[in-house]
Amino acid sequence: MLIRTALATALVAALAIPAAAQVTKHEMPGIRNYSRVDATVGCGGATDPSAMAGLKKEGYASVINLRLANEEGANVEAGRAAAQAAGLKYIHLPFNAAAPDPKVVDSFLAAVADRANQPVFIHCGSANRVGGVWMIKRALRDKWPLDKALAEAQAIGLNNPALQAFATDYINSHK
Repeated sequence: MLIRTALATALVAALAIPAAAQVTKHEMPGIRNYSRVDATVGCGGATDPSAMAGLKKEGYASVINLRLANEEGANVEAGRAAAQAAGLKYIHLPFNAAAPDPKVVDSFLAAVADRANQPVFIHCGSANRVGGVWMIKRALRDKWPLDKALAEAQAIGLNNPALQAFATDYINSHK
């Protein structure tokens, strides 16, 4: 009986901890490092304005762009125009990985929580910044353990130790 109780307790505990979503990489014309996290979220790096119509066909409702307007190849206004022409909501939240601003993360968390924006495609230049802010979302909003949130963020594209440290500090200061 004790063994059955222990197994039942372990099963309940295992089910209570969310499993990491399976990040699946795909080729998507005009998008560097495209991946699908789940039915409501896609991620990528540099996204050409020509990709917006394809994102709409994939079922996305909105695009969150984390690139700085002065980044080479960012094309923020062209991306906005193409997204709007395709019927997508366009949200520009410039996020500087070298000097991360917690206020941008706050805005990001609000934007991804808004059901009107889902499904959402999130991009930056490489998917590094996307991974960083997504790690924060998973840990704080979805209550994922830090190690699982980090593993998913790295699968998306997080590869900058300083950005990872920022994300971890942000999470720890907002728990």
